[in-house]
Amino acid sequence: MMSSKYLHFDASTSVESWHPINDTVMGGRSSSQFRYHPDGYAVFQGVVSLENSGGFASVRTTTNVLAGQEIQGYRMLLKGDGKHYKLNLRQDTAFDGVHYQAEFETISDQWVEIYLPLSAFMPRYRGQNVPDAPHLDCSQVCQIGLMIAGQQGSGSFCVAIRYIETTSINLQKQIVTFPLRQKCHSIPWSALVIAYLPFGSV
Repeated sequence: MMSSKYLHFDASTSVESWHPINDTVMGGRSSSQFRYHPDGYAVFQGVVSLENSGGFASVRTTTNVLAGQEIQGYRMLLKGDGKHYKLNLRQDTAFDGVHYQAEFETISDQWVEIYLPLSAFMPRYRGQNVPDAPHLDCSQVCQIGLMIAGQQGSGSFCVAIRYIETTSINLQKQIVTFPLRQKCHSIPWSALVIAYLPFGSV
């Protein structure tokens, strides 16, 4: 079985290569930042503004750490605010172009693990579907991003993230809840699961 590849946000250096890309590139007024929290996780936070036809905030990094063969999906351990977010994967280093996007829910003030199978990632370009794009090739992933957008995301937002990992386990899209709020990243994944909630149930 393939070993997991991961981005763990357990050190201040882990967030240094991430940078914001907000709707200000098209005249909007949204803002965001990606910072390290001393308790051992990253924080993606800011404000989504719908003014000036804007409405999105995002952060991105260039890395091939999450690229590989035999990948069946991606999982993240995070604590959110009840809003919907998106994980973006890109197969080239260009600033603009087609990316593969999977939307996920968060539960307010609760650590959960989000599992996103490859089937959850849809090819998108500037907010529109790209139906004739090729399927996501995980071996070519070289940019990772997080995004929040739209009316439901408007206003202030905040999500804490301990890790993003690849997995060779083929599961349905789901949210896994955890009994522990601290040091979750140091305990085996299988030992932490107490229940899973299919998407749409929260």
